[in-house]
Amino acid sequence: MLVDLWKQAYEAMVYNRRRTTITMIGMAWGIATVVLLLAYGSGFGRAIEAIFAQWGTHLIGVFAGRTSEQVGGAKAGVQVRFTKDDVERLQLTVPGVRHVTPMLSKDLPVANELHTYTWSVNGYRPIVQDILVLDIDTGRFFTDEDDANRAHVAVLGSEAKTKLFGGEYAIGRRIRLNGISFEVIGVLRPKMQEEGDNNNRQVYIPLSAMGDLKDPKYYDGFWLNYNGDHAVVQQAIRNTLAEMHNFRPSDHQAIFVADLEQQLTQFRIVTIALEILLLFIGALTLGIAGIGLMNIMLVAVQQRTKEIGIEKALGARKRHIMIQFLAESLVITGIGGALGILLAYAVSIGVGRITFYSAMAANASAADIQLLISPLIVVVATGILVVVGLVSGMIPAIKAANLNPIEALRYE
Repeated sequence: MLVDLWKQAYEAMVYNRRRTTITMIGMAWGIATVVLLLAYGSGFGRAIEAIFAQWGTHLIGVFAGRTSEQVGGAKAGVQVRFTKDDVERLQLTVPGVRHVTPMLSKDLPVANELHTYTWSVNGYRPIVQDILVLDIDTGRFFTDEDDANRAHVAVLGSEAKTKLFGGEYAIGRRIRLNGISFEVIGVLRPKMQEEGDNNNRQVYIPLSAMGDLKDPKYYDGFWLNYNGDHAVVQQAIRNTLAEMHNFRPSDHQAIFVADLEQQLTQFRIVTIALEILLLFIGALTLGIAGIGLMNIMLVAVQQRTKEIGIEKALGARKRHIMIQFLAESLVITGIGGALGILLAYAVSIGVGRITFYSAMAANASAADIQLLISPLIVVVATGILVVVGLVSGMIPAIKAANLNPIEALRYE
């Protein structure tokens, strides 16, 4: 009996080819919309991750400020000054810290034989290459030996190299930092850089050599990377420095903490909200296609009322009638869904990369949106499709199953 009912459902679909084809196209369009919207939301999230990943997400910067709260007999407004002891204490007391480097930074004239520019010159320990993800394009980064020997060596940002030397080879050439000669030993790969930023127009030199350009007694700040919970690490940093410099840990003006993981978490919340919105829009689109399927199946029930009466007269039960119409609905849904997913893959390949961050920043193609369809997206979209197919097919199937056989036989 069930085999016969499935056969009848198939024959009905073949008999009404045009109606079946139009309905399948509607379902294909709906599921393709769901998949592509979810792929866009996922691509947006990956783009945000790529923007932060260029610096490393488990990264915290700490910079000195002035106290804004009184502590004991000390008045507010006291300048916090970082020293070498702070570096050692942070390394020993803050849980999860991997590396810490102090920072000395100053805007200075950077010159060669032909050009002079005023750029940010930064003194760091060599471990900053790992902390700030400073990838070398040509040459090398400075080493612990360079730092120990107070070597006058410099690593240039990609744009700094281009402005100073154009297309010429820069390694081994000499530049002057505030009139003091330094040898260029490396050039960095370009970072994403918005207009007005100077990410690629910076010069990196050993911390010890920076002492020849700026008083090294007090540091401008620290950069550190870590393992574990960023909130725990940030609070431990505040507690440690508050104890050493006599300010309250709650005084956010005394020190400024740049927590990239915290900022990324905020963007992730926005991304999740966007993905939920896109999923809702896609589900509505697929729901409209489901309404079309339901209307078509209701018409089919009306057209085949007498046939249903004959089947019931021959012994077909309600569940058999329901299965017959539900099977037809699910086959239309399934074929339409498969075609829609194939369409979504074709569109994603055809569209490729959608301009996003590269419209605002240079070297930012990695942070553009790609419509990459993941297995999870396909599973979620298929789940929505199954629900829509069941609901759209169940209502006409129930109506068909509940027809009175005598009235159905009399129907013309």
